[in-house]
Amino acid sequence: MTATTVSKTVVLLVLSNTFMTFAWYAHLRNMRDRTWFVAALVSWGIAFFEYMLQVPANRIGHAELSLPQLKILQEVVTLSVFVPFSILYMRAPIKTDFALAGVCLMGAVYFIFRS
Repeated sequence: MTATTVSKTVVLLVLSNTFMTFAWYAHLRNMRDRTWFVAALVSWGIAFFEYMLQVPANRIGHAELSLPQLKILQEVVTLSVFVPFSILYMRAPIKTDFALAGVCLMGAVYFIFRS
């Protein structure tokens, strides 16, 4: 497994998840006065960019990672993007549960990547 392939995959997944997190949740803060349909259309527009990054990330990553490894990597990236978004953008309170969820995901990473 080359570091370059994994690095490219991680960078693309972080960017992809940033778009997806905004598509899924930013409307809860920014579009409260709009109908759900308008929020859905705006979210789909944002999600387009997520897919433009996610598909190449998975193709690059799958060249050297198994599908389960790629999925666990995706989940770790998702939590790594979501927690700062939740705290900094959505102003959610910091909880110990975030750290505990991270520990659980690190266990998943260990088991899926061990030889």
